[in-house]
Amino acid sequence: MLSLIQQIDAQLPQTQCGLCGHRDGCLPYAKAIAEGEAANKCVPGGQPVADALAQLLGRPTLVAQPSQWQTVSDGRPQRIKAVIREDECIGCTKCISACPVDAIIGTGKMMHTILTDLCTGCELCVPPCPVDCIDLIEDPHVPTAQEQQQQQNDLRTRYYAHITREAERTRKGPIVKAQIDTALFAEFVPNLKPKQAIKTPMLDAKTTIEQARLRTQIKKLEKQLSVREDAKKRDQLNALQQQLGE
Repeated sequence: MLSLIQQIDAQLPQTQCGLCGHRDGCLPYAKAIAEGEAANKCVPGGQPVADALAQLLGRPTLVAQPSQWQTVSDGRPQRIKAVIREDECIGCTKCISACPVDAIIGTGKMMHTILTDLCTGCELCVPPCPVDCIDLIEDPHVPTAQEQQQQQNDLRTRYYAHITREAERTRKGPIVKAQIDTALFAEFVPNLKPKQAIKTPMLDAKTTIEQARLRTQIKKLEKQLSVREDAKKRDQLNALQQQLGE
């Protein structure tokens, strides 16, 4: 079983975004797939990952879960990166706590920045930001198969290092993470000892992505209205802001 889980996990993009419904990362979803769960729920992996998993498992090919981002040349959804508008950052550190691969650097009450080369585009840093100073931008680079595999290996290593450290301490403040099953990860992470599950507040995956989508639309409308007032767009903006507040 462990070998099969590793083979499945090797196909997953390691964004650790939780959009598959497993908010504690790609490995738990790989385990669930090995136990019979549908293998088409990886949103950032898109149809290529769904097809690869179907072939690996000898199962019928399923249509991949849709993404809010358009499909690019390799058949996957558009890759994105998060960027902080640094002059608006208040240094609350909430985005740092939310990042599963430690791609955000900064300290309390000081400006933060995102290392875009390490960002997985998981969008988990967007909802906790109290001043909405994080934007999502498209990454124009489409990696080769070799580059994709190297990125996945690097991100997996960073995530395992992240949860190993988290198992040793408890952060303060709201964190957008799930309950990490250290017993499962200990099977694959040499330095992680199985302990009581790491419990942190969790937002539903669909809620997280919906909040990110709304904020993106709001920012676009605000920029358009700053150039020229439009009654229809103003109404749309008010409706989106109300929806986000709810």
